[in-house]
Amino acid sequence: MFMETHEFDIAINPDGTVRVLVQGTKGPVCEKYAELFQNILAGETVVERTAEYYAPPTGVEINLEQRA
Repeated sequence: MFMETHEFDIAINPDGTVRVLVQGTKGPVCEKYAELFQNILAGETVVERTAEYYAPPTGVEINLEQRA
């Protein structure tokens, strides 16, 4: 069975801005991760889609739950 690997490249810049690059996801699955990081960072966010976003989805579903 093939397991898809999802990676996060997180950089905190000297000015306090945070850059998160999600790798290994295709299509709308990436949006779930982007939403998670937007909620965690709770600040102004900008989402940029890479070419990987526009690739055909692999059928993987992500269920993210946030707990207080």
